[in-house]
Amino acid sequence: MNILITGGSGFIGKNFIKSLLNKNKIHKIINVDLNKKNFFFHSKVKNIKSDIGNKKNIISILKNYNPSFIVNFAAHTHVDRSIYEPINFIRNNILKTAIFFEAIREEYSKNKNFRILHVSTDEVYGSLKSKEKSFSEKNKYFPNNPYSASKASADHLAQSYFKTFKFPILVSNCSNNYGPFQNPEKLIPLIINNCINKKNIPIYGKGDQVRDWLHVEDHCSALWKILRKGRLGENYNIGGTEECTNLYITLEICKIMDGFINDGKNSKNLIKFVKDRPGHDFRYSINYDKIKNELKWEPKVSLKKGLYNTVKWYLQSHKWLKNQSTKNHNLWIKKNYEDR
Repeated sequence: MNILITGGSGFIGKNFIKSLLNKNKIHKIINVDLNKKNFFFHSKVKNIKSDIGNKKNIISILKNYNPSFIVNFAAHTHVDRSIYEPINFIRNNILKTAIFFEAIREEYSKNKNFRILHVSTDEVYGSLKSKEKSFSEKNKYFPNNPYSASKASADHLAQSYFKTFKFPILVSNCSNNYGPFQNPEKLIPLIINNCINKKNIPIYGKGDQVRDWLHVEDHCSALWKILRKGRLGENYNIGGTEECTNLYITLEICKIMDGFINDGKNSKNLIKFVKDRPGHDFRYSINYDKIKNELKWEPKVSLKKGLYNTVKWYLQSHKWLKNQSTKNHNLWIKKNYEDR
């Protein structure tokens, strides 16, 4: 079988492609992404530089490769950027996603033998208070920033295409991911990178925001199960059961870093509390009973083990990390980072 991945140059997409390489039934993985610099090169992978909003290109790719499975990771993902550039997020995460769905619907209008998974986020549910129940698939959407609103809109488009056109689509909503290949503007790699370079580690507010952390390997295994075995038209939450505050996870990484570097300096002294960002959600927490009961999936990587292996990977991947840190990027994350 062939499988089409959009956004396969991104953090989760790249890890998902890597997880597919040892699956014997997959003949070809087609990665469609605009970020040529981060293409994953392998004999099974065909990289195509294209925008998912280019309907002509997408139809041509579908004709040439006839994928049985399609996984859509393509999206703008940075909350702070969405606050400063909302129209770009609306254009990319809503309009271009709609064009992508239309291209598939047009080309595959008579082909019932395919499945598409639209990968989304728990941020569409909004924010929880400290003692509120975790988000389940029955929760209503309450997005609090342009990014989560754009992702919520795309989720609704997916559901509408299933109801209206019998589009064979599923939607997944995951908690905070971490692991190899994550962009250094995100919280965990930013902490690691700043510890390496002895730079201040910015923490929004008091650092008491709570996040549910999910290792990207666990996320990828869940996506594969949903794609193959999930009920069409359904949403599936994917969580890691590892809730902790931003300050806690920062201190844990500092401890791990000090164990690796061992230069007599305490990395936690780099922590600097900064003004909180607008519309900052307080807590995310995922109830994943549905995927656990229906598809027999549970996360396997503990936060302690996952953080240790993630720090180790970044310390061994200086070249990759340096390539991600352009001058403009560094200017951006000096004042803005993503705690997800």
